[in-house]
Parts: sequence; C-alpha cells; structure tokens
Amino acid sequence: MEIKAEVKGNGLPEGYEEMNPRKQRKYRYGIKLRTALNEYKNILLCTIDNVGSNQMQQVRLALRGKAVLLMGKNTIIRKIIDEEAVKNPLLNGLAECIRGNIGFVFTNGDLKEVKDIVLSNRVPAAAKTGAFAPIDVFIPPGPTGLDPGQTNFFQALNIATKITRGSIEILNQVHLIKAKERISASAVALLSKLKIKPFFFGFEAKFVYEAGAVYPVKVLEMGQEVIVGKFFSSIRYLSALCLATNYPTLASLPHSINRGFAKLVAISLATEYVFDESKIFKEIAANPNAFKAAAQAPIAGGGGGKVQAKAPEPEPEPVEEAAAEFSLFD
Repeated sequence: MEIKAEVKGNGLPEGYEEMNPRKQRKYRYGIKLRTALNEYKNILLCTIDNVGSNQMQQVRLALRGKAVLLMGKNTIIRKIIDEEAVKNPLLNGLAECIRGNIGFVFTNGDLKEVKDIVLSNRVPAAAKTGAFAPIDVFIPPGPTGLDPGQTNFFQALNIATKITRGSIEILNQVHLIKAKERISASAVALLSKLKIKPFFFGFEAKFVYEAGAVYPVKVLEMGQEVIVGKFFSSIRYLSALCLATNYPTLASLPHSINRGFAKLVAISLATEYVFDESKIFKEIAANPNAFKAAAQAPIAGGGGGKVQAKAPEPEPEPVEEAAAEFSLFD
C-alpha cells in the first residue's frame, strides 16, 4: 500500500506511466531504499544464501513493528548509496560491505534484539549435490532402519556395518562431509536414505551500520566488561609504546612520573640528600627490622596496630615422686 501511494504521488518523474514494468520496479525500489536510509539510523547487513521465500516471509512477520527487511540487486544498491552519500558522507562505509547475496534490516531499536530475531528463524535443509557444506556432517553409529539388501551401498562408501535384527547397523561414527568442501552425490544419497537434514539455513548477520560506523556483528555480543577490558588493554599497549619511544601522552604520563620519582628516591638513598618524600625510605633502609616488626604487629597483637604484651606462661609445677611402698622382690 505504501508503494502504491508513492507511485501515485507527485514525486514521480515525467513519463513514469510510459516506463516498462522493469524500470518502474527499479524506481519504486529506489524510493523505498532512499526513504529507509534517511529514516533509520541502524542497519543490520545479512547474507541470505539458501533462504526460501516462505522463510523470508516468516522473518518479515517476526520483525513487524521492530524493523524493516529490504532486499535488492547489489548494482542498484551501490548506485543509490553513492548518490545518497553525497548528502550524507557517513554512508560511504556502507557501500564497501555490499558483496554477495546481501540484505538490509533497518531499525531504530535495539540491534541485538533484532539480530536475535533474525538469526532465530532457521529451518533444517537437506544437502545438495555440488554445494559447499557450511559445517562438518557426521553419521552417528547405530541402527539405520534400512534392509540388508542395501549393504553394498555402505560398502561403496567404506562404512563398516553389520546386520542386526534384520536391519543395517553402522558400527563407527562416520565423517561424511567436511566443512567448506563440495558435497558429493553419494553423500547426498546416503543422507536421503537416512532421512537426515544436516544443515540449517537462514539469515547470517555479517556487519552492523550504526550512526555512520560499520563494524562486525560479533561486537554486539560483547558485554560491558569485555568492552572495558579491551579499552584498558589498548591503553596499556599505548602506554608501553609511548614509554619505549619517549613520546609523552596522557596514557604514559603517570608511568613517567612514577619512574622519575623512583630515580629521585634512589639518588636520595645513595647520597646524603633528603627530601620529604624520601625520608620514609631512608628510615626503612637504616632500620629495616623496626619496620618489619611494625608490619607484623597487627598479626601478632590481633588488631589496633599495637603490640600487646604476651602474658607469661605459668611455670610447670614440679612433679613429686611418690615413695615406693612395696617392692616386687620383697
């Protein structure tokens, strides 16, 4: 309904009615994409390999009210983005991500919530001959339910089997298909006989466009603790680099001050020169046992930082030997 309203509006070019249906579709798509680029600030870029129309419709229904799903040809998308980037330079980074069978999910809401909705709509799919396997496929050991007449088929695939209760049983786990390799016709035939659909096809989120910044989608999985940890790790690397090159920055300044102070204390200990901050170090060097006793005082005294006098232990009472009243030899 929105497209029809746009088509009937005054913004259409002259001669629109005379255009062939293909050009009209391109123009209507251009209006939708331009409107979405200006209306939404967040975009989730997804690949849609092996996604059927029914599955696509299920994703649209799940995203209703939260996001807008838009597909199109890469050449048209790049052209429109390049034109819009003249007015909005932040879109320049978006054009570099338009590769392969790509689709847009536009939203102004929570990107992580939208990503979870998109990725949750996955359906099992059978293997196809000649296609690249996204994951490894293993056949578990156990009964197959196939009659013994099909034993030759398993022998041709070098799969050890035995006959148990009138059906074929696989003895060991079989690594049938390796990831990122083409699927053979024999593997497809075996999976079909076993009624196994090893793959799950659906949307695969690749990149995120947020307020002009483009970054991998795995960044959305990072919590606050991970982000803070990576930030401080980068600060440490920056400080080490600045200290190694003698280039002062705000990150390396505290370390430089600490190093300078340590050198001043070392000079004070090696000479007769004393300043307020070095007095304590002078005293420690002169009488280390006193400070050692003071440090152990809380542990020995039990608190308060004061050494409590230890009560003297009572002397053991002398044991009086009792006189022998009789003798065994008497």
